[in-house]
Amino acid sequence: MKVLNLRCGQQHAYEGWFASEEDFVSQQGRGIVACPLCGDTETVRLPSAPRLKVSRHAAPAEPAREVGTEMTLQSQWLRAVRQVINSTEDVGERFPEEARRIHYGEVEERGIRGRATREDADALREEGIEVMALPIPAAVKGPVQ
Repeated sequence: MKVLNLRCGQQHAYEGWFASEEDFVSQQGRGIVACPLCGDTETVRLPSAPRLKVSRHAAPAEPAREVGTEMTLQSQWLRAVRQVINSTEDVGERFPEEARRIHYGEVEERGIRGRATREDADALREEGIEVMALPIPAAVKGPVQ
């Protein structure tokens, strides 16, 4: 198993897990290695130090701070987005209408997500309906590999 540090054209750092070096090169050549945040298939392999255990008493290697911290934040953000997706109903373009129906007690209260124009979102806020914009990457909408 090869674990590689990768970066997309939008500068998102992420890890890719591949069966071998050849598997990575093959998938990259076919354009199927994609950023889990934005779906960009422009992938650059970042340098990484091999993880060697030379002694039982050796201290574990410290991960690179900049890439490691960025990957941790992205990982936390992805988990939060997935939780929102798993705990809400996608009502699509009907979002403004459905949010009003819930707010005014016409239907049972539940968590929803969907699409609204900026004008619709502003109108909902003026009516006292709390809404929040959450960009959901295309890669998160389907299965992530």
